[in-house]
Amino acid sequence: MSTKVRTADTRERILTAACEVIADIGFEKIRMRMVAERAGVSTALLHYHFDTREKLFTEAMTHSFANTAVDVERDAETAPAAVILSRILRNLLPTDPQLHQDWRLWQELWVRALRDETTRVFAVDLYAQLHAWVGDAVRRGIASGEFTPTDVDDLSTLVLSLSDGYGIRLMLRDPTVTLDTALTSIWRHVSAALGLPATVPTD
Repeated sequence: MSTKVRTADTRERILTAACEVIADIGFEKIRMRMVAERAGVSTALLHYHFDTREKLFTEAMTHSFANTAVDVERDAETAPAAVILSRILRNLLPTDPQLHQDWRLWQELWVRALRDETTRVFAVDLYAQLHAWVGDAVRRGIASGEFTPTDVDDLSTLVLSLSDGYGIRLMLRDPTVTLDTALTSIWRHVSAALGLPATVPTD
């Protein structure tokens, strides 16, 4: 294994461990040694890659989002645009244990962004990436003729707002909201705007 590959593997393990620890106990309580122990590396090696908790946190958030996007877009050139968009909607909600962890990270980000200007700017940038993720999927569907033309930015903002609202209530285990009802409700708005069937597509 080359040095470059080993370095990339080490960073991957550290970032995965950081996501897990931050989700478990919250950013304010973590110590670098906790992440090092979870990743199976020395504290010195962890500091070599990430010299501050803040840098580790922002990299962990970016890592979490990037991994989700790669999985959803794995066959974006061949799968129906509606299928890709429905995958994105599912990944914007806490639909499985990994996404539940990602949502805990987002909640940590929101709290920290309210008190720290650097984190606020980072959070706004991440939302811009999410907005572009949804918007690009919609534009591809419009370009291929699968979707009815619509105001893409407006629809993307609506999708993110609804996902955040439903996601928070799901994380709170609100008994009046289920994953199915949340997804169906969001898709109802999406399908109406894009001229699609009301039933959420599956792979």
